[in-house]
Parts: sequence; structure tokens; C-alpha cells
Amino acid sequence: MTLPSHARVVIIGGGIIGCSVAYHLTKLGWADVVLLERKQLTSGTTWHAAGLIAQLRATANMTRLAKYSQELYGALEAETGVATGFKRVGSITVALTAERHEELRRSAAMARAFGVEIDEIGTAEIKAKYPHLNTDGILGGVYLPKDGQGDPGNIAHALAKGARMRGAVISERTKAMGITRNGQRVTAVEYQAEGRESGQITCDHVVNCAGMWGREVGRMLGVNVPLQACEHFYIVSEPIAGLTQLPVLRVPDECAYYKEDAGKILLGAFEPVSKPWALDGIPESFEFDQLPEDFDHFEPILEQAVARMPMLASAGIHTFFNGPESFTPDDAYHLGRAPEMDNVWVAAGFNSIGIQSAGGAGMALAQWMESGEKPFDLGDVDISRMEPFQGNRRYLAARATETLGLLYADHFPYRQKASARGVRCSPFHAQLAARGAVFGELSGWERANWYAAPGQAAEYDYSWKRQSFFDNIAAEHRALRTGVGVYDMSSFGKLRVEGRDAEAFLNRICGNDVAVPVGRIVYTQFLNARGGIEADVTVTRLSERAYLVVTPAATRLADEAWLRRHLGDAAVVITDVTAGEGVLAVMGPKARDVLQAVSPADFSNAVNPFGTAQEIEIGMGLARVHRVSYVGELGWEVYVSADMAAHVFETMMEAGAAHGVTLCGLHAMDCARAEKAFRHFGHDITCEDHVLEAGLGFAVKTGKGCDFIGRDAVLQKRQEGLQRRLLQFRLTDPEPLLYHNEPILRDGVIVGHVSSGAYGHSLGGAVGLGYVPCAGEDLATVLGSLYEIDVAGRRVRADVSARPMYDPEGARPKA
Repeated sequence: MTLPSHARVVIIGGGIIGCSVAYHLTKLGWADVVLLERKQLTSGTTWHAAGLIAQLRATANMTRLAKYSQELYGALEAETGVATGFKRVGSITVALTAERHEELRRSAAMARAFGVEIDEIGTAEIKAKYPHLNTDGILGGVYLPKDGQGDPGNIAHALAKGARMRGAVISERTKAMGITRNGQRVTAVEYQAEGRESGQITCDHVVNCAGMWGREVGRMLGVNVPLQACEHFYIVSEPIAGLTQLPVLRVPDECAYYKEDAGKILLGAFEPVSKPWALDGIPESFEFDQLPEDFDHFEPILEQAVARMPMLASAGIHTFFNGPESFTPDDAYHLGRAPEMDNVWVAAGFNSIGIQSAGGAGMALAQWMESGEKPFDLGDVDISRMEPFQGNRRYLAARATETLGLLYADHFPYRQKASARGVRCSPFHAQLAARGAVFGELSGWERANWYAAPGQAAEYDYSWKRQSFFDNIAAEHRALRTGVGVYDMSSFGKLRVEGRDAEAFLNRICGNDVAVPVGRIVYTQFLNARGGIEADVTVTRLSERAYLVVTPAATRLADEAWLRRHLGDAAVVITDVTAGEGVLAVMGPKARDVLQAVSPADFSNAVNPFGTAQEIEIGMGLARVHRVSYVGELGWEVYVSADMAAHVFETMMEAGAAHGVTLCGLHAMDCARAEKAFRHFGHDITCEDHVLEAGLGFAVKTGKGCDFIGRDAVLQKRQEGLQRRLLQFRLTDPEPLLYHNEPILRDGVIVGHVSSGAYGHSLGGAVGLGYVPCAGEDLATVLGSLYEIDVAGRRVRADVSARPMYDPEGARPKA
């Protein structure tokens, strides 16, 4: 085969995801699609996958993609003539603990909100559907009748054939060897065909679908793709007489899954401590290979499985299989445009759910590449969530020991990763740790989430009910509302945007008007062409030519990439200065008293009103204070250079003691912001949520005298009217807890789901935000309905409001 000299896109990797991307791009009409596979199609991970195809995922859009995969696989055989083995056999997941049972009940409620058919079933029903199962210790479970299974290799080959039928060139035994680049673009991919020619293909786009080779291929392409191969074990029994079709069975409390196939049982495991593989690189010869058996590692799982499925005791083992699969630092796959380059895309690191994800992921990436914008919110898997350090080999090896097992671990709210910790610490870390801070981790940052009381274990004790630190958060929350609380927000991203064109550039990116006097702080969003929210930030004017853009910690890289991609020829320099400054939030009615005790500056409304910043002396050092609040109280964010941070902290705590200063964690901050109905980016507001429907029209200035991204969509929405509204809910029963994705019922009918939830300690109940359809209705009609929230199958009455239930006039931050 002679490869073309040019392609619109070169896809590297011929597993199921590479074939899916090729299939979907050609379906959109892309010509000149070339896929390069180093060995044979499916020869990496796809060929030995278990082929479980489930519908329900942790979020609405991930569920949307999984459902799409099922529908696609069901139709592929008719389209291509390649049998995929896809069949809807259903699936059962069972609980052996009360906590797991609560998780499954909440999953069932979530499924109802997402339109996935699901039944909560008891032990007798489980036994009826799976008669071979020992139900001792099983408390209950869930049954999804439309879940399925299929032949992974054949599904991939069907996708490949579909792509070829529409003109794609798929070249096996052809390795991508290197690239030619021009700035932030790859202009050509160099290849070596085994026993044939070498050459290069000029291209407009490159997609990294290299699976467990994705990190190394990413390095070649100039992008960071953090993933690590791990050993994954399963056994296949000898044929069992009388064994007929069964649902897929998952027993996560025993780390096991079971699949009937051709009269045999496949038993697979996601053990709590996994085994990273090929830390020094994958052998060049790897092709349809398996790894050495490790029966000692698998034996604890097998012992439990024999007790759970007694027929395995006499069945005999036909195959003991150990094969590698790639895992990411957060157990979510990588999808989208790499932040370091303008035309390099990634679809890799599927964490053992590649078969059920590949159809939807390929569709979503193809649409993204076609339009240049995400087709819907893909923040869960967007590659730009990965920080550069997360490509570190030692970090990946340490984290991978945990992430495989987390697939079947209890998915408790607030659950933190235990491995690969302590990489990024704020300048206040040691001081906070000494005072009882219990740290969580986000984007590698160690963040004080709550504070243990004297004598209390400074560690998480997880539960779906009130966790051991519930009262700690309540006390911290009370300090923010009635006294003064201090929390560390150093992890929030800080991007310095400066240059001759800084004002004009940011006014093109931001919905709000940043042409403000020096010292003013502007709350704003970056909008896309649809009026959706790409970023939620504050912009502080530091000088005539310089601004500071403050972003959530998790989206710092994505927000920086958005700015850079829209820079054009503007005379602007963008610098990440996140690590250069520590930030302490000083919040509460007594915040002014504390600051006046440590600084000669004037913190009055006349000199430092809400929404302004000023340089100050503090202790014996210097700082900058921003008068803003994410908790709805009087307060300041104190920005201090890292070298003076410890001094400023000690000065603040010493002087604050007379005013009852309390150290608070970010969980208390979240509870307070939920009471104020402040939006949380990634949950309440995303790229597919229109800024007006999110209730943020006050932060958009269509008349600011210049065009900006999303302006037309804002004007159009104002003319057409809202299709839905983001409302605040409070449960009237103070006991149940809200986290996210609980169904919202209006007059008995599911109309949406909770986008984010927390406990409103001041309001006396759990609070949450969520979108409700409102087309053609006035606000009074929408609010006049009866609302309930489905909490683990129980409908709980909820009050509803379009304004913040706490301090609706917004007077407290301006006191």
C-alpha cells in the first residue's frame, strides 16, 4: 500500500478508539483520513477486553456517550456486514454493605434523571435472574435491562470497515516515527512501514489514539498525555454444563465482575492495589501479547469468587489471562484538543471502559474537530484538565497502583486519592497542617478541606450519610457567617495578561466589560459562540497594561489555552503566576477588624469598596487585597508573594486571635457558596449552559462598544426567551444530603437533576442548584409548582427560589 502524501487528519493507533474516530470523521464527510497502526488493528488492548457495554456513567454526558455506543454497536453489523457479537443481556450490580447499597440507590435515582432504564431489586429477584449466585450477605442491587456485551475486536473491525467504506486509508504495520512542526501546529507525520517504504504525510490534524503508548506518542507530538499501563487479570472457566445466557454481574465489594460467554464464565477483577507495567517502556515487539501469570496476586479475588459462584469450584480454569490496559491519574479518559498544540487531538487512556466508551468518544471528538468547539460539556474527560507534572513517570506509577482499584471502590462523596500525594503545596501548607488541616487533592494541589478538632483523627472517614467531619464543617461555616474565617485559596489559577492590547483582547474574550479603572475587579465569563460558558473568572486590572485573571484550580490550564488560542496577533503576553503568590481568604462580619489589626491600610467602603483591589502593607511585608467574596460575606482575598506568605499567615493568626479567627476548609467554603447560589464551574455552569439561562446575564455587557465571543448568541437568547432556568432548592427535611445528579421533580415529573449540592448550615437543610425547563412560562409559574428531589429513591419536598436564599439582596459582602 502506498500512503498518500497529504491527509486532512492522521490518526495514530488502531485500537477501537482510533477506528471509532476514523469512522465518525468519515461519517461527517471528512476525506483524506489516514490511520496508522504500528502492528495490527486491536493488537494492543482492544483484543483482550472483556467487552462489557454499560449505559450508566457518573454524569449525564458520559451516560449520553455510553448510550450512543450501545446504539451504534447494535447497528454496525447491518451497516458493515461484520458481526459485532453485540447483545443486550442486562447487568446486575449487587451490594454487600449498607454504604454500597446507598450508592446503588443513588445511582438508580441518577439513572432515572438521565433516562436510563433501571430497576432496584432485592435478593430474591437477584437470585431469580442469576440462579448460580450465592446471595449470602447481599443486601440488594440494581438491574439495567439494556446493558450489553459484545466482541471488542469485531466491533473495532466493523468501525474500521465503515471508515474504509467512506474512503479512509488504514495502514497496518506502519509506525509513526516523528513529526514536523511549525509553532503550535504539526505539519507532517513521519512513518516507517514494516518491510516497506518510509515517508511523511503532511496533515491538518493529528489524533493520538495510541492507547497505552499514548504518553510516548504524546511526547513525540509535543503534548502531555498522562497515563500508565497496568496489569489486568481475568480467568475464563472450562465449559459449564447447562450454563445459558446470563446478565453481566458485578460484585464491586469483592472487586469482581462475571460474564457468561459461550457456556463459560469470565471472572475479572479490579483489585485495590494494582500492578503498573512497563515502567521503562513497552517492548517494541508487543503485539497480541499477554503478561506472565501472577496467581498469588489474583488468588484472594478467586477465593471470594468461588464462594460467591460455587459452580466455579468444580469448573476448572481454561484460561488465566493477564493483559495490560492504560489508566489515567483520575480514572477518566483523555479526550479533546491538547492544550499545548493547535491541531493535536487526544483520545486515549480509557481505564478499562474503552469498549463501552469508544463509540460515543469517537462521535464527540469528531464533532469537536468538525466545529472547533466541544459539542457539549466534556469537562470530565477534557485532556486540558491534566497539569504538566502529571506526565511524570514516577507520579504515574504511584497513582496507577490505586486508580485501577478505584473503579470498583465505593464512590463516596469527597473521596480523595491516597497515592501520589504531596506534589504541590501552598506556601501555607506546613502552618495549616500543624493546626489540624485535613487535606484533599485537586490537580496535584494539597488543599485544606476541613480542620480536625483536638483529639480527632485528621483523616477522612467516608460515608454517604453525615461524615465524621460534618460538625467540623458546620463550625467553620458558622465562623464565616457570624465571626471571621480564614481559608487557603492559593491553588486557584492566576494568569497575568499584559501588553499594549490587553484591554482590547480581554474585552473580546470576556462577556463583561474590562475597560475599568486600575484596581477594579470584574466578574465575568469566557463565552463560546453559542453563549455557553467556557470559563468563570475574575479579572483584576493591575495597571493600564496588565490584568490578573483568577480561575478555578481545576481549569487553570484549560482557561490559559482558551486565551492563547484566541490571541491572534494581539500584543499581549500571558503568564501563569499561580505558584508565585499565596492567597488567604479572610471572610466574615469581623474580617475588616482582623485586617485593620495587621495593616495600616484603609479598608473602609469609601477607600476599598466591594469589587476593588489595593496594595497594602501587612505585618512587616507587602500584599494586595481583593475585596470579593465566594461565600457571601464581607471579606478580602489577600495575595502575598510566596516568600512573605509564612510571615503574613503568622501575623494574621496572631492578631486574629483577639477577634476569634477560625481556620476554615474548602468544604465550608462550598457550603457557604451553595447557600448563596453562587455557581460552580463544571457543575452548575459549563460550555453547554447558556450564560443567560445560568442567571449570569448581569455579568454580560452587550453594549460595551466592542464585539466579543458569544455576543450574538446572547442577543438572540434575549430575543427568543429562555428555555430553562437555573434555580436554587432547599430540602424541607433537614436530614437528607444532596451532592449532585439527584433528580428534580416538578409536580411529580422528572424535569432535571441537581447540578451541585451541599449542606446549608445557615438555611437548615441541604441546598442544591439545578436547571428546570421554562419555555413559554413566566417565572411566577415556574416557581409556583411543587418541587421534590429524589434522594436515593425517596422524594423529598424542596423549596425553590430564583434568588439566593441566603442574603438575597447581597448586602452582607458590601457591609
